[in-house]
Amino acid sequence: MGIIIRLDRMMADRKMSLNELAKELEMTNVNLSNLKTGKMKGIRFETMEGICKALDCQPGDIFEYQPTKE
Repeated sequence: MGIIIRLDRMMADRKMSLNELAKELEMTNVNLSNLKTGKMKGIRFETMEGICKALDCQPGDIFEYQPTKE
C-alpha cells in the first residue's frame, strides 16, 4: 500500500483515545478503527475535516505517501 495512515501517532500525541475521537466525530468505533488500520477504501472530506479539527492537525500529518516497490 502506498498510503501510510498515521492516525494512531496523532491520537497518541494528543492523548486522545479511539473512543473519545469516535464520539467527537459521531462515528462508530468500528468505522474509525477501520480507517486507522487502512481497511477503508476512502474517506469523506467532511470526516477528514472533523479529524483535523479534533486533533488540531493537517491532513498531511495523518497520511503519508510511500511509493510501492515493483
